[in-house]
Amino acid sequence: MPTVPLPADPNLEQLRHQARTLQRAVRAGEPAALARIAEHHPAGVPAEAARAGFPRHAAQLVIAREYGFTGWPRLKRHLDVVTRYRRDPDPLVPSGGTPLVPSGAVAAEFCRSACLNYDDDGPRRWAEARRLLAERPDLTAGNIWAAAAAAEPAAVARLLAGAPELAGRDGPPYGWPPLCYLSYSRLDPEMPAEPVLATARLLLDAGADPNAGFLWHGLPTPFTVLTGVFGEGEQGSGRQPRHPHSLALARLLLAAGADPNDGQALYNRMFGPDDDHLVLLFEFGLGSGDGGPWRRRLGPMADPPAALLRRQLEWAVAHGFADRVRLLLRHGVDVRAPLSDGRTPVEVAAAQGHAEVVEVLAGFGVPAPVLRGVDALVAAVLAGERRRVATLLAGDSELLAAAVARHPTLILRAGATGRPEAVELAAELGFDPDATVDGATALHWAAWRGDLEVARRLVRAGADLDRRDDRYHGTPQDWAGHAHRDALVDYLIVQSGARSGSVPDANSPEISD
Repeated sequence: MPTVPLPADPNLEQLRHQARTLQRAVRAGEPAALARIAEHHPAGVPAEAARAGFPRHAAQLVIAREYGFTGWPRLKRHLDVVTRYRRDPDPLVPSGGTPLVPSGAVAAEFCRSACLNYDDDGPRRWAEARRLLAERPDLTAGNIWAAAAAAEPAAVARLLAGAPELAGRDGPPYGWPPLCYLSYSRLDPEMPAEPVLATARLLLDAGADPNAGFLWHGLPTPFTVLTGVFGEGEQGSGRQPRHPHSLALARLLLAAGADPNDGQALYNRMFGPDDDHLVLLFEFGLGSGDGGPWRRRLGPMADPPAALLRRQLEWAVAHGFADRVRLLLRHGVDVRAPLSDGRTPVEVAAAQGHAEVVEVLAGFGVPAPVLRGVDALVAAVLAGERRRVATLLAGDSELLAAAVARHPTLILRAGATGRPEAVELAAELGFDPDATVDGATALHWAAWRGDLEVARRLVRAGADLDRRDDRYHGTPQDWAGHAHRDALVDYLIVQSGARSGSVPDANSPEISD
């Protein structure tokens, strides 16, 4: 297992520099460097007399093992794979730079605007793509990548008839094959299914790879065709929605041989409770097999199928997704083995106050743990169990102060799992509504997720509407706007006006609290 993950945009010279730095540190006898040698070099720490001659290849071995490789040659082979499949979401014209494609390449600009790139996604770009296509309806006629992004089967058929090899050829602006442009396109949420599926069939029949994909900034989890179809991710469904025909298109790709063990697709969709993607992937063998062509390319850098499902279980039990837990258990995921933090799934669910998840696990023969003291109080607060909280506090006058001291960010935990009653109860008990994790408050995250009810409870508790996070220096309203959570933006505008004593103008949205 790697001690540290490979950085984004890894390259051989960067890693050689790390090895040279480590070599110098070992020769100087620096304790931290010697500890790294002790952990990762099979011969252990060299004797003091031998440190002056500590060789470069020994430092390279340690660097490779820290990143999870058996040795430097295996690390170099991985970098060869990264070089081949790396794609970066650069704009067509970098700030102050030279255009990456000819200035007249309207088709490439159309593709860039139409498709997710996990950098500057959002409705503004897709609207720009629609405008380009309306002004230049001919731009797809001679460009198979634009034709695929627009889901125009007639144009794709004409192009493939003259050159069937185009089905597998990479093209601008992202260096993707046409099937990727089709699956990552968000051109029109109202587009009918048939042209999308017809375009996919044409490309697959001509030899397009249903497992095509790329390594975003060289990171080791591939963004595949399926990843694009299922959509979503850390920036939320407003900026990175699933394809409007995600299930039908995914079914077609899976039937054509796409491997269901798609780590990035699973990660991107795990944040919400909807499981339609998991149901479909299980139908085609999720959790079985060797991990497909990408794992064969990436080796230990790609998680095996069982590990992918364990990560899904870990998120589900921590966030109260009882239906997902049921689904995973029906497909044989181990419910007794410890998770990454050393606790078992039922221990995590109980500590988070997810009674339904605990009940589901009990149905599979896993007994619920007995919680006491602060742990019992925190679980009761998170579950919104007012009577249980009152009973616990009546039996121990010091319990609440101990809980506040040990869990100062409890309101963030309650808000992150979408439990407004728990947010309200925690605030009444004296937990800070403006507590931060990584510089952001519970109101920032509620705004990001579009959780209006949690936001209301936080505002009632006195949460700071103008608090700026440490990383982006944005207010909760800024976060809601960036995530295209229009209802949250409207609500926060009204509440900010109410607190300042100003009266909203006639055009202001009226959202009662």
